[in-house]
Amino acid sequence: MQPHVPAPAQFVATVEKIDQSLDAVVDHGSDNDLFIASYLQGHFAVEARKLELDSTASLTQLADNMQRSLSQAFNNNELEEADQQAVLALWQKLLAANNEEA
Repeated sequence: MQPHVPAPAQFVATVEKIDQSLDAVVDHGSDNDLFIASYLQGHFAVEARKLELDSTASLTQLADNMQRSLSQAFNNNELEEADQQAVLALWQKLLAANNEEA
C-alpha cells in the first residue's frame, strides 16, 4: 500500500475556507440556513477529507464528487425539493466564491 501524499496546499486552503463559511452560518443564519449548511457540511466533510489525502486533488474534483454525493442523497429522497434546491444553491455559491480566488 502506498503512503498517502497530502493534497496541494491551495486545495487544503480552499477546503478550510469553505469549512469556515459553513461554520459561520451558526453565527448569523436562521434555523433553516443552519439546517441547510449542516446538511451540506456533512457531505462536504466526507468528500473533502477523502481528497485531502490525494496529491492530485482539485476543486473541480471536489465539485464533481459533491455533485455525485448530493445527487445520490436526493435520489434517495433525503430532503424535500425546496431543501434540495437550497443545498445546491449554497454549494454553488461557495464554489463560485472559491473559484474566483483560485
